[in-house]
Amino acid sequence: MPNIKVFSGTSHPDLAQGIVDRLGIDVGKVVTKKFSNLETCVEIGESVRGEDVYIVQSGSGEVNDNLMELLIMINACKIASACRVTAVIPCFPYARQDKKDKNMETDKERHIEKWKSIEWKFRSRAPISAKLVANMLSVAGADHIITMDLHASQIQGFFDIPVDNLYAEPAVLKWIKENIVEWRNSIIVSPDAGGAKRVTSIADRLNVEFALIHKERKKANEVASMVLVGDVKDRVAILVDDMADTCGTICHAAEKLMEAGATKVYAILTHGIFSGPAISRINNACFEAVVVTNTIPQDQHMQQCNKVQCIDVSMMFAEAVRRTHNGESVSYLFSNVPY
Repeated sequence: MPNIKVFSGTSHPDLAQGIVDRLGIDVGKVVTKKFSNLETCVEIGESVRGEDVYIVQSGSGEVNDNLMELLIMINACKIASACRVTAVIPCFPYARQDKKDKNMETDKERHIEKWKSIEWKFRSRAPISAKLVANMLSVAGADHIITMDLHASQIQGFFDIPVDNLYAEPAVLKWIKENIVEWRNSIIVSPDAGGAKRVTSIADRLNVEFALIHKERKKANEVASMVLVGDVKDRVAILVDDMADTCGTICHAAEKLMEAGATKVYAILTHGIFSGPAISRINNACFEAVVVTNTIPQDQHMQQCNKVQCIDVSMMFAEAVRRTHNGESVSYLFSNVPY
């Protein structure tokens, strides 16, 4: 493929290698180092003048360092006269900070009785960090973004440049049909109301029913109560979500499903962040398997927990890169897995 260069950041070199192997090219030469004061330094080791450049960097691990490294790489390529710079960000950083939520906690702490009827008017003084990241990428010089399963698809609107939001759904459907023998007697479950649209789409494609769990949070990363809406008795329950961080939600959901009579519980997640107590929670939970994609490196998690399984999505990103480079439509990837 002429006039194309693919560079890898330090966050996920294995995924970048999978992408270039599929494209039949080599990873571009780049040297990333840190000075003694921990400033990031990036040197592009080959000419990018007039080239179509793709930089693969996921928002995982040391998120802030990786984001800064990506911004510096984009800028380095841009000022070296690259024709176009595309940031391939499998897991978009700060995607959960996409809006200002109602600030319920403050009211409860202050015991303001008279304002309870109009509690919704209170807005927190939280930042919309996903918008800030979008601005930073644009200012650094990115011309195009390729990502997967954004936490909220409206994040695409934070950018003034084209954003291709790929979906893990085709790869998930393929995995379900190949690995869950009794998938025709399954029910697709969303662990929260926000994922209802994703779950109904998968349930329709499999021609099975769906259920959802309504949860109330007391504070971030802590789930207060859960209510199951739907009948899972004597069925295989498949929990589907876009990401799992500390895994409190999906582990509570799995318990709820087993109490409601599910025969087996699987969890399928696009981004397996698995921070803090996540792995120990999965080990102690009643999952048959917790399936994640490799938008985030999973080798260490798979060594620590034999329930964690991985779906390779490098071919989807490689095909998106190839189609973008050749000026072809990417929408084929929204409902098909490239072979």
